[in-house]
Amino acid sequence: MSASATTKYLRTSAQKAGLVLDQIRGRDVGAALATLRFSRKLIARDIEKLLRSAVANAQHAPGFGGDVDRLFVAACFADQGPSMKRIRPAPMGRAFRVVKRMAHITVQVAERPVKASQTAAAARARRTGKAPKQADATE
Repeated sequence: MSASATTKYLRTSAQKAGLVLDQIRGRDVGAALATLRFSRKLIARDIEKLLRSAVANAQHAPGFGGDVDRLFVAACFADQGPSMKRIRPAPMGRAFRVVKRMAHITVQVAERPVKASQTAAAARARRTGKAPKQADATE
């Protein structure tokens, strides 16, 4: 199960947005939101809103398992949008072109599949009434 959200015509360049998107790609949603919250890039606020929208879309999608903790950022990318061309006066009667860029940003979230060993341990725990064993970090 996956869901996505897109924002269009965002007033930033696709390159600047891509720097922030590279930091959250493949991470769990909670870790990605924390990364965006404490990022010093201004575009991170808009990407945070977009990620929250993708999570809300996933919660309302048919086939959602109900556990937001299993969601992760499956894909995120920034495409270049239209550019506004402006003219800036320059010395000696010349003119310089100023290009104000825009970007279209897409974030896709998906559910991580549950491992068979985890589901078997959970079923065993329900039958016996005992808590499942936690795997050691050294294994």
